[in-house]
Amino acid sequence: MALKNLGIIGGGQLGSMMSSAAKKLDIRTVIYSDDKDAPAQNFCDEFIFGGYDDKQKILKFISKVDVISYEFENIPYETLNEMNKLKPVLPKPSVNRLIQHRIAEKDFVNKLNIRTTRYVSIEKKSDIETLADFLPGILKTTTMGYDGKGQYPIKRVEDIKSLDIDFSKGYILEKLVKLKKEISVIVTRYGNNNFEIYDPIENTHQDQILKYSIIPAEISKKILDQSKDWAIIIAEELKYIGTLCVEFFIDRNENLYVNEIAPRVHNSGHLTINAYNVSQFESHVRAVCSLEKIPLKKLSNAKMVNLIGKQIEPYRKDLKLGKNEFFFDYLKKEIKEKRKMGHITTLI
Repeated sequence: MALKNLGIIGGGQLGSMMSSAAKKLDIRTVIYSDDKDAPAQNFCDEFIFGGYDDKQKILKFISKVDVISYEFENIPYETLNEMNKLKPVLPKPSVNRLIQHRIAEKDFVNKLNIRTTRYVSIEKKSDIETLADFLPGILKTTTMGYDGKGQYPIKRVEDIKSLDIDFSKGYILEKLVKLKKEISVIVTRYGNNNFEIYDPIENTHQDQILKYSIIPAEISKKILDQSKDWAIIIAEELKYIGTLCVEFFIDRNENLYVNEIAPRVHNSGHLTINAYNVSQFESHVRAVCSLEKIPLKKLSNAKMVNLIGKQIEPYRKDLKLGKNEFFFDYLKKEIKEKRKMGHITTLI
């Protein structure tokens, strides 16, 4: 039976786009966010502002919805688990807990005989001094952090001296690969061996923030098939419901590595709104709300450019768009450096 009231935790651009997709399907959306200026309130049917530890507000939110989903992974597991006792949370909270921890996530992937880059747990600065064979590498917090936050590139052991890091948090050191390309694969799973999968998307980062995405990715048939197979294996093993993104590295020897799993719709998939008959956002809403699965069909190749910080300004001043260009403004009130403010998708 289709569910008609969707609760979304998080009020950023992904929550906004999920709300817009839900409207097309006659699904009512209620957004819960700890940001009173959350832009998704411009797109949803109802907005509740509250902390993730505010039991009264959370109960109010739960009472208004049939099913709950979320737009980002850094939500306390305890909060999601308590919600799940009253209304289904999809993807399930145990998925989120696994993926919140980078070491647990990589251990999980390796147990599926799927390759990741080499990695090691770091508890104190001196741990790195004995790990020259892991360098050059990138030091990351094991939890939290996105868009380059909580990440420190280290080329040589000597670089550690200049790092001002609080080692009371857990860290992971990942060995860098000789990178040729980054791709992502987005899959929506509806149930056992019941899924739809988008073609791999090629991504370019600047300052550890996604800048460009393009479909189709310029990759070999072997990499295309392997990346899709691995994304499906991961989604099946997690018994995932909803849209999932797997980010991959390809090295100069044409080896594929899983970089990260995002248990949600993903920035690189924004171009699916214009390039496919069903966007990643609509697919996600269909899966979590028990709606009919529609087979995916690519309508056009496409390129997406993120507008970061002040790059949004010319477009807000009515910059003329080309025939095949589509402008998306996330309606964020405050323009900040390194903040994703909107994007342009061009059909090519």
